[in-house]
Amino acid sequence: MIDVSVFAPGDKLQISSISKGKGFQGVVKRHGFHGGPRTHGQKHSEREAGSIGGGLRTHVPKGMRMAGRMGSDRITQKNLKIVAIDKENNIMLVKGAIAGKRGSLVEIVSR
Repeated sequence: MIDVSVFAPGDKLQISSISKGKGFQGVVKRHGFHGGPRTHGQKHSEREAGSIGGGLRTHVPKGMRMAGRMGSDRITQKNLKIVAIDKENNIMLVKGAIAGKRGSLVEIVSR
């Protein structure tokens, strides 16, 4: 626990924390793929990735975006501005979003 009296309104901060975990997600949610058509003979491939390793060398290239675990990453927000400070309650108001769920630990670095 830190004392907010070391900061002043208008200061710029760099805040790091762990983002919310989303579990195992498909390519549409994880990478923003559009999926396949809903009609024209498609049955169960509306949200599939499509071809992943076709061509002359039939292997899957490294870094291919696929379904997998999403979230729980370290996210750093830079140049967040302090709006106000309440020294009595040890509260600091910051303009902008901070990753993570309520109650998670954050790292605050003054810039």
